[in-house]
Amino acid sequence: MKFYTIILVLLTFLCNRILAQNADKGYLYKIGIKDSVYSEILDENRDIWVHLPNGGKLNPNLKYPVVYILDGGVQLSALVAVYEYYWGNYLPKMILVGVSNQYNRTRDLTTSDIGNPNMKSGGAKHFAEFMEKELIPFVERKYPVTNYRTLIGHSYGGLFTINMLVNHPQSFRNYIAIDPSLDWDNQKFMNEAITRLKTQGFAGKSLFVSLASPLDRENENATIEEVLGNNSESSLVSRSKLLFIKAAEQVKENNHLNFLWKYYPDDIHATVPLPSILEGMRWLFDWYQLKDANVYNNPETLPEVLEKHITERAEVLSKHFGYPVPPADEEMLNMGGYMFLQTGQPEKAKLFFGLQVKYYPWSVNAFDSMADFYISQNDSKRAEESLRKAYELSGDIAFKKKIEQLKK
Repeated sequence: MKFYTIILVLLTFLCNRILAQNADKGYLYKIGIKDSVYSEILDENRDIWVHLPNGGKLNPNLKYPVVYILDGGVQLSALVAVYEYYWGNYLPKMILVGVSNQYNRTRDLTTSDIGNPNMKSGGAKHFAEFMEKELIPFVERKYPVTNYRTLIGHSYGGLFTINMLVNHPQSFRNYIAIDPSLDWDNQKFMNEAITRLKTQGFAGKSLFVSLASPLDRENENATIEEVLGNNSESSLVSRSKLLFIKAAEQVKENNHLNFLWKYYPDDIHATVPLPSILEGMRWLFDWYQLKDANVYNNPETLPEVLEKHITERAEVLSKHFGYPVPPADEEMLNMGGYMFLQTGQPEKAKLFFGLQVKYYPWSVNAFDSMADFYISQNDSKRAEESLRKAYELSGDIAFKKKIEQLKK
């Protein structure tokens, strides 16, 4: 059986299991556990919604990358949809945090006060301080997250996202700014951001910016070149984004910012979040995707060659995350081991079960599966050793009974 077939079978099984775990009476599917954090900086409680991998059944030995999405009450559902379809082969398991901006949205997400007595604005500095000093520490205390963080924002949230990149780059690794409102306050922040792009270094940072249609509210056929070449009020919103994009493209070789942008001519401001999140997340985690599939697919691939590729994958993942990371989820290694065993490739089965033990040494299932392999190979001694380890980890008497059966 091909390795990708193994992955497909496993992912289908896992997705169905997770959907069942998330199901509740009267609902097909529920997302995001509601939580809240009191902010002394903002002098208020702020709601958040936390979406956990594995239907919330987390391994206490593991921590996960985390994605924060602004306007979480609206946008978290789009992020969860993308994540649930793409985790495994395209995205790692992650914890997703939707941050509420239902109240005081303009105040919190805009970068300067425009002096409107009917609308508070310009509080981005305080909201950034809240995120850095209160929200992120709260999430890290309560949930098993790593310091590999991604920030996503739409409209004013996109403005705030770029603000975090240029003024608070220590807080996040990745940024998705969806149709950002860079025209705010007569492009005041846009000009400041362009200056910072030209004068600061952004090595290790990645930014995806999306742009929605129409480019000109009075001319639906306007092109990007036409918008950049005029100063009309009707194209100010799009022109502001394009000027920032143009500057980012020009200096990315010098400031080392990993940058990509995309125009969505068939999406308007309200619909562009979903495709932006999909393409932005896939691009940000392009390095996570399994490479050289033919090595895994080919039954003639030697186990040592397969092991070399798997080890190299672990090195790539660890380099990008900045901390040691297994080459695959435990479930995938386990399922791969059994699939290889059932298809008459015992050396590859041993390799996968061995990798499961190596990267998940606390796992009872890893040692139990290793024992199954040795039993299939009539190696009772090593099977007993693995079962004893499973018993030590779990205290489950069933493993003692299994050992007794081996000795008969």
